[in-house]
Amino acid sequence: MILDDIRIAIIGLGYVGLPLAVAFGRKLYVLGFDIDQSRIEELDTGRDRTREIDSEELADAKFLLFSSDQRNLCSCNFYIVTVPTPIDSHNQPNLTPLLSATKTVGSVLKKGDIVVFESTVYPGVTEDECVPVLELESGLIFNQDFFVGYSPERINPGDKLHRISDICKVTSGSTPQIAEFVDQVYKKVITAGTYKAESIKIAEAAKVIENTQRDLNIALVNELAMLFNKLDIDTDSVLRAAGSKWNFLPFQPGLVGGHCIGVDPFYLTHKAQSVGYDPQVILAGRRVNEGMADYVVSQLVKKMIIKGVRLNDANILVMGLTFKENCPDLRNTKIIDIMIGLRDYGFSVSCHDPVAVPVEAKKLYQVELVSDLGSVSYDAVIFAVAHDQFLELNERDVAAFLRPNGVVYDLKNILPVGIADLRL
Repeated sequence: MILDDIRIAIIGLGYVGLPLAVAFGRKLYVLGFDIDQSRIEELDTGRDRTREIDSEELADAKFLLFSSDQRNLCSCNFYIVTVPTPIDSHNQPNLTPLLSATKTVGSVLKKGDIVVFESTVYPGVTEDECVPVLELESGLIFNQDFFVGYSPERINPGDKLHRISDICKVTSGSTPQIAEFVDQVYKKVITAGTYKAESIKIAEAAKVIENTQRDLNIALVNELAMLFNKLDIDTDSVLRAAGSKWNFLPFQPGLVGGHCIGVDPFYLTHKAQSVGYDPQVILAGRRVNEGMADYVVSQLVKKMIIKGVRLNDANILVMGLTFKENCPDLRNTKIIDIMIGLRDYGFSVSCHDPVAVPVEAKKLYQVELVSDLGSVSYDAVIFAVAHDQFLELNERDVAAFLRPNGVVYDLKNILPVGIADLRL
């Protein structure tokens, strides 16, 4: 295959696939494919519900077309799979979306084609799980008739400073020649450069440990925050003091949700256990972070009791539902765990989020977002997400929707000093 002759298909147009399709679509023929027809229709009108790409950027990708028709994939020869890899209710990897997308690609695969996977997986998934599906669906032979690669996504949703082209990209391929070819393809759009891994498994492992490392670092500061609260020491002040040393890592305590940091470690531990290794540190970090919602609820209830709040008919307002600031992504948000915990006490719990899409909140979590904060006075308010709109609030703004003896819990340390009764 000649580099200038590639016709790219991006399978999955979410937070990962769309920015990649737009980047390639400025220079090469690209077909953006998604099974969700409504997603295709909105992109054709220049609108992106994820807010990662604006209408001008979509218009600038002049070689990019969108389709939900599988037949249109036949014109492509370089397939990039960017579908989600979630976990199930037992924290086990759910490869169903990935294998379904692989089956779709396999049905149109031709001799000489290349399939690159970007979805986060545990080491071995590309060659042990996906390749057999491609062979079965296509009737072709791996590394003879078709080839594969792996280049883990490094998208940071909601981040307008570190865009896809600005982040170094790890690449790999099923043969040395294919690895070099895949690397050259990504170099067309990744201005920050690429890193060609020695094998697909190494590239897979590199991705899954990136977020595992972050998960463990956050678990450490979460545990420290719980300790310092018992010692009546302000955690943020401790972290700022420690941060005066050049090599102190600036992690903050908080909830660990989303589709990456709160998920990827379970992929790695699943693989570890399948080969007879029982991971200790990784799972310990997961236990700490998974328990933060319960900790927040217990701290809030204690403070409400201390301040004399009547618990039987208490109204609680949660400010923010998305898993991170200024991003509409609701996947695996741990804020819903706080809301469930509060409802278990019998509290009436409302949620306000100016960034989340109300229809998605209702669909995923049966949460009706409230927009009018002036109609009800609340016994407690939890600031759970650091949206820009919340950063602008002052003491008078907060007091406007809080009862006289109400409790303010600032999980993200975003309120001016003196407003919050509790902070992590």
